[in-house]
Amino acid sequence: MLNAPDRGFSLVELLVAVSVLAVLMAMAVPNFTTWIRNARVRTVAEALQASIRLAQAEAQRRNQSVVLFRTSSKECLTTSTADAAGMQWQIRSVPNPLMTDDVPEAIQCGVLTDVSTGVKISTSTQAAALCFAGDGRQTTLTNPAAIGQDCTANAITFRVEPTTGGAENRPLQLDVSLSGAVRMCDPGKAKSAPDGCR
Repeated sequence: MLNAPDRGFSLVELLVAVSVLAVLMAMAVPNFTTWIRNARVRTVAEALQASIRLAQAEAQRRNQSVVLFRTSSKECLTTSTADAAGMQWQIRSVPNPLMTDDVPEAIQCGVLTDVSTGVKISTSTQAAALCFAGDGRQTTLTNPAAIGQDCTANAITFRVEPTTGGAENRPLQLDVSLSGAVRMCDPGKAKSAPDGCR
């Protein structure tokens, strides 16, 4: 009677398999880290883009000026003030100066980096606030809703990028026009590319 062949792995086969797996993991980890960093940048850029579009939509819906501003305050209160380095945002209604009973209202608040740490946002004008009129266009207002920052109607560029890393990082750019149009683009791509920055 013949013996059944031995089943399973020998110690040498197991060591070879573990070694191959370790080499593959060592090659994959840097790419995975870069992918995570770039995904965080996209998350923050999309959150910023969504907040700008929401502020514009609220201004049009209410037919009233609203202000979107970055703040350090985690509370969604009408006493929060603007901070150009803040990682939270707030949309607040701007009272009509002709109406004495019109008071500012905190419409909506959010955070830009709740799960996306290690990302920074810079602007072309160092503005901490954007104001939209009832027609959805940018408008210039002095200290709207007492946020401690003026709004100046300007074409504004937001650059969102990782705080660490190298050439493999993919920063994103948000361009906000005077008419309130918001466009996300990749500054690393050619201007002729559909998602390149013009």
